[in-house]
Amino acid sequence: MARVRIDGQVLLVPSEEVVPGDLLEVRSGEPFPADGVVADAENLQVDESVLSGEAYPVRKSRFPNQTALQPGEQAREINWAFAGTRVLTGVAQVRVAYTGHETLYGEIVRTAVEGTQGRTPLQQAVANLVKVLLGIALAICGLLAMTRLWQGHGLMDAVLSAVTLAVAALPEEFPVVLTFFLGLGVFRLARRDALVRRAVAVENITRTTCICCDKTGTLTEGRLVLAHWYPAGQVPESVLLRTAAWASRPDSGDPMDRAILEETGSPPEASVVSAFPFTEERKREITLVLHGDKVYAAVKGAPETVLAMSTESQAGQQYWREKVDKLAESGHKVVACAQQEMAEGNESTEEPESGFQFLGLLAFEDPVREGVAEALASCGSAGVRVIMVTGDHAGTAEAVARQIGLGGGNPRVITGEDFLGRLSAGDDSVLDEVDVVARAVPSVKLKLVQALQRRGQIVAVTGDGVNDVPALKAADIGIAMGERGTRSAREVSAIVLMDDNFRTIVRAMEEGWQLFRNLRLSFQYLLMIHIPLVLTASLIPLLGFPVLYLPIHIVWLELIIHPTAMLVFQNLPEHARLPTTAPGERVRLLSRTDTLQILLVGFLTTGLVYWSYLRSLEELQDVGHARSMALAALIVAGGVITAALSRLRGRVAVVVTAGGVLSALVLIQIPFTAHWLHLSPLHAEDWLRAAFTGALVAIPFISRAVRRWRTLDVSS
Repeated sequence: MARVRIDGQVLLVPSEEVVPGDLLEVRSGEPFPADGVVADAENLQVDESVLSGEAYPVRKSRFPNQTALQPGEQAREINWAFAGTRVLTGVAQVRVAYTGHETLYGEIVRTAVEGTQGRTPLQQAVANLVKVLLGIALAICGLLAMTRLWQGHGLMDAVLSAVTLAVAALPEEFPVVLTFFLGLGVFRLARRDALVRRAVAVENITRTTCICCDKTGTLTEGRLVLAHWYPAGQVPESVLLRTAAWASRPDSGDPMDRAILEETGSPPEASVVSAFPFTEERKREITLVLHGDKVYAAVKGAPETVLAMSTESQAGQQYWREKVDKLAESGHKVVACAQQEMAEGNESTEEPESGFQFLGLLAFEDPVREGVAEALASCGSAGVRVIMVTGDHAGTAEAVARQIGLGGGNPRVITGEDFLGRLSAGDDSVLDEVDVVARAVPSVKLKLVQALQRRGQIVAVTGDGVNDVPALKAADIGIAMGERGTRSAREVSAIVLMDDNFRTIVRAMEEGWQLFRNLRLSFQYLLMIHIPLVLTASLIPLLGFPVLYLPIHIVWLELIIHPTAMLVFQNLPEHARLPTTAPGERVRLLSRTDTLQILLVGFLTTGLVYWSYLRSLEELQDVGHARSMALAALIVAGGVITAALSRLRGRVAVVVTAGGVLSALVLIQIPFTAHWLHLSPLHAEDWLRAAFTGALVAIPFISRAVRRWRTLDVSS
C-alpha cells in the first residue's frame, strides 16, 4: 500500500495504482513504490544499498524546482527517490515521475529476464556421447540381426541377439549418473549453507575461473560499526563516547546512532531537555540533556560543521581536517563530537551554534567478514581470479581490498566510468589491470562479466541487491545472498548462500571439485566396463558362435554396473581442497592419460573375456559353461576396476565390489540358479582363470600408480 496526498488528505491505495504526478508520503521503515522527486523532506535518510551497493545511508533533501521532473537534473541524486529503496529516518513527500517498468528497478528487472541459459560443457559432452553411442549401437544391432539371419540362425535368434545387444549397448547410464551426481551435489552444498536452485551449478562451480564479487554484505558484513574513536587533547574517551551517546536517538533508525549505542550501551543517565535533529542543510544534530544539576549541549555531525562551531584553534582545526581526510581515504565514515555546558537561565528552546568544546572524532566502517582473506588465498592458489565490484567510493573499496589481501595486498582500483571508457575504446587490457571496480552502476558490472566471458572466462558473480541482478543473470553462475539479498537477486541466481559469507563460496567450490572428481571416476568405470561388454556381445555372434549374453544376463550385469557407478564413487571422501592450477587452465573431464588407460583396460578385458569364452567352448563344447566362464571373467574384471578406481575407500565401495563378485559365485555355482540362467557351474581351475583375468586387468592401474609415485618422489 502507498500513502497518496489528495486535496490535503492522506489516502491508502494499492501501490500498483500509483501514477505519475501523485504526491506520496513515505515514512520511516517504508519502501518507495515509484521513482520520483523529493518534494519535501524532514531528516530524511534512505537505504539505497539494493541499488548502489553502499552500506551507508543516503541523506535526501527537497528538490529546489518542483516543476522539473526530468532526470536531467539527476546529477543531484539527493533530490530523487527510487522504487525499492527504503526510508530509514524521517518522512518524505515524493512527486511521482516514473512507475513500473519505467523505474530504475523496472529497467534492471527487464534486463534480467532477457536471454536464456545454455547447456553446460559437461551436459553437452554427455549428450554428444549418448548420440554417438546410440548411433553406433543401432548400426551394430542392425548388422548383427542381418548377420545372424544370413548365418541361418532364424528370425527369433536374430531378433533376440539384436535386442540383447541393444540393451547392453544403449548408453543410458551416462545421463542417469550425471543427473544423480548433480542431485547429490545439490544436497551436499545445501549442508554447506549453499542452496542450489539449478543443479547444473554444481558442475559450473568447478569450472569457475573468475569471481566478480560484490563488497557490501559479501566481503563485508553489510552493517556499520563504530570502529575507532580519537579524543581531542586530554579529553577522556568516556566523555567523547558519552557525548556521542547523548546525541544519538535509540529509536531514530539511523545506522550510526545504532552503532554508537551498540558500542557505548545505553546513554548515561540524563533527561533530554530538547533536541535539534539532523538536517541536510545544518549537517549536525544537537541534544540538550540534564545530567545531575547541569544542562549540557551534545552535538555530533559533519566534522567541518562541528569544528566551525567549536573553540578549536585554526592550527587544531587544520590538524583534525587532515585526520578526517586520512580516515575517509581508508574507507571510514567520520563524524565529529563536541559539547558545552549551558549557562543558567539559557532558554532550552534555542539551539546553540558556537562555543562548543571539540571532543574528537568517531570513525565508522563496514567490517570484513571472518575468513574472507583465507578464502581469497585459496582462490588464488587454485588460479581463480577475484574482482571486487562495488558502488562504493574508490577509497573505501581500496581499503577493504587491502585488508583482505586482494591483488596481493596492493589492489589496482578503477572507477566504473573509467572502466567503461577504456572498454568502449577497445582497450581490453583493462581486464588484466583491475582488481577493484568502484562506483560501479549495474551496467558496469554487466559489461565486466560479458567482457570476461568473451575472453573465455567462466565467471561467477556474487551479489545481494537489485543492482546485481543483470550481472547475476548473465554470469555462468550467479550467487546471491540469502540473508540480506533481495528477492529479485535470489530469483535469477543459481546458488543462494544461506549465511551470506564469501567463505561459503570457496567451500562450495571445494565440494563441487570433489564431486567432479568422483563423477570422472564413475565415467571411467562405465567406459571401461562397457567396452568389453558391447564388443563381446557383438563380436562373438558376428563370428558365428552362439550368443554370449542372453537378456537375463544383461539384466544381471546392469544390476551390478548401475549401483557401482552411482553408489561407489559418489560415496568417496566428501571434502577436498581446491586444486592448484595455472590461471586460465581448463578443466577436462578425461585427460589424455585417462583416455589411454580406459582404452587399454577396456580392450584388455575384451580379449580376456573373449579368450575365456572360446577356450571353454572348445574344451567342453558346452555353451552354458562357456557363458559362465565369460561372465565370471567379466564380473571379476569389473570388481578389480571398481577397486582400483575407488581404492575401496568407504564401506559402500567394499560392499558393492564384494557383492558383485559374490553374485557371480552364488548364481553360477548353485545348480538351480545356474540352470535358470542357462549357465553351468564352474570348476576350481575355472575360477583361478577368472582370478588370473582380474590380476591382468589390474596391471595398467598398478603401472600408472607406480609412475605417479615416482613422479611425486622425484618432485619432492
